[in-house]
Amino acid sequence: MAPLNSILDKYSLAAGDFVIERVGSGHIHQTYKLTGKHSYILQRVNKNVFRDPELIAANLREASNYLKVHFPTYRFLTCIQSLSGQEMEYDVEGYPWRLFPYIENTMTIDRVSTPEEAWQAAAEFARLTRYLDKAEVNNFQPTIQRFHDLTLRKEQFELALSDAGDRVLEAADSIRQCQAAYPLADQYERLVAGGSLPRRVVHNDTKINNVLFDRITGRTVAVIDLDTLMPGYFIYDLGDMVRTFVCPVSEEEKDLSLIVFRRNIYEALLEGYLSEMGPVMTIAERKAIPFAGKMMTYIMALRFLADYLRGNTYYHITYPEQNLVRAANQLKLLDVLSANLPEH
Repeated sequence: MAPLNSILDKYSLAAGDFVIERVGSGHIHQTYKLTGKHSYILQRVNKNVFRDPELIAANLREASNYLKVHFPTYRFLTCIQSLSGQEMEYDVEGYPWRLFPYIENTMTIDRVSTPEEAWQAAAEFARLTRYLDKAEVNNFQPTIQRFHDLTLRKEQFELALSDAGDRVLEAADSIRQCQAAYPLADQYERLVAGGSLPRRVVHNDTKINNVLFDRITGRTVAVIDLDTLMPGYFIYDLGDMVRTFVCPVSEEEKDLSLIVFRRNIYEALLEGYLSEMGPVMTIAERKAIPFAGKMMTYIMALRFLADYLRGNTYYHITYPEQNLVRAANQLKLLDVLSANLPEH
């Protein structure tokens, strides 16, 4: 409680005025709900993942200023400024904290259950990208360098593989599958390096639990977790939705027979996304739609497998083979997507 007290003092708030509880299913930040006469969300940013957290604040400021002028009724969540006028305040360990207003009667969900949820969430993520379509993309800076760069993730995988020792034998099947999918990395390189896809300001982390839903109507209220709002490509957002929406089980599932393609969910999310982004997408972007989900799933397979080969240095694990399980899971999903989303 000591760090919370010191941070709350900077907003002229007292911990004793609130019921404070840890909330959220994310593994990056620490998030707390402060319930009182006026309720808030207080969050500690992980400085080990976001090495320059001031870039987050700068990007949100840029987006907020643009949206206030061009789409003044759009609900874009921004931090509450501290007494000193800062968007982030730091504790004694150097961790940045930020405070948000709590939006009453809203909820998040962790898994997509219905086509309506998929449609609503996809449309909400796409709306943000469309509203920022004319914003100057160069005014936004990467908060994590090359976050969804498939070329980089392939290089990291190969580096981990070259120094993996006995783990190579344990992961032999997954290694072969990753190497067999190298043409996806080649396709990515052609699309990006060749300039076929326009750079956009995109969310970059489009899981369903990064959208707030109204508890009563079930409609979306706002996009949250905007730390990775930065330059990228539409395939990042659409691809991560395909990766995390269409399969009924998570990347932690060991029973690979449960990894299936829910076509009704896919069609709903694509329809929702295109309802907002369709009018501003280029011909090249539309042609790349089937590639998006496969590309993002392959990235995660490479990242999980590389982390396993390195000795589990990045992702939190609860048992030694967890990253290998995650990699096998994503490789199975990649096969499922490839069978159901042909390029032509």
